Amino acid sequence: MTLSTIMKEIKYIPADRLEKLYQYIHTLNPKHNPSISLRKKILSFGGAFGDMKSSDYADFIKTTKKQEPDILIGRIPDEARYA
Repeated sequence: MTLSTIMKEIKYIPADRLEKLYQYIHTLNPKHNPSISLRKKILSFGGAFGDMKSSDYADFIKTTKKQEPDILIGRIPDEARYA
């Protein structure tokens, strides 16, 4: 696959979806490495679910996997936002 082929396809993407495409492409960039402080913030959540019931945790994982693409780009569906 060549860059030219990809660029030809990009011109057919609706304008309202370009931001989502840009964010996804940005995650693939090998130069994009989270800072050490960001890694520390992420790791600080380790064990955060230790007191959660197994059934609640299983439901959380199921919901997260279903909504993963939206969550990864920072968009939280309305039904999850108000749950």
